[in-house]
Amino acid sequence: MTGRVLVAGIGNVFLGDDGFGVEVVSRLPREDLPPEVDVGDYGIAGMHLAYDLLDGDYHTTIFVDALGRDGIPGTLSVLDATAAGDGSGPGPDVATVPDAHGMDPASVLALLRTLGGTPGRVLVVGCEPQDVTEGIGLSEPVEAAVEDAVWRVVELVDIAVERGGADVSRHSG
Repeated sequence: MTGRVLVAGIGNVFLGDDGFGVEVVSRLPREDLPPEVDVGDYGIAGMHLAYDLLDGDYHTTIFVDALGRDGIPGTLSVLDATAAGDGSGPGPDVATVPDAHGMDPASVLALLRTLGGTPGRVLVVGCEPQDVTEGIGLSEPVEAAVEDAVWRVVELVDIAVERGGADVSRHSG
């Protein structure tokens, strides 16, 4: 069984480490990804991402983003955010989102539900940022984590395609 997978790089390249997701997905075309996989640089275009999720019939979506969890800069995490996209967990009120370009992944998933879509399995490959102030370029620890994140995404993609969207978070290191 196979499933379609979307890998979405998220972040603002003009805010330092917030551009982490965009940098990771820019390196994915160098990898030999299965044809069932779509990779997109969504940057700050949350509305575009929600509509692509609505139209794409993806079994698994992997968001790649800077993810502040009060840890050591450059630390990678893989989180299962499926509950944020299935309507069972608390989600933001889409009507209160003032700027579609500033939508975070939870807001994108809430908008998707409002539009009548379901995202399937949702994972986040996140990196603890060091600096998200104005400026272009990643800090040294976040830049050092990019290649490991690429490999983590490739691993998750391979498992997701093989399992057709089944629980891939249990199988990620």
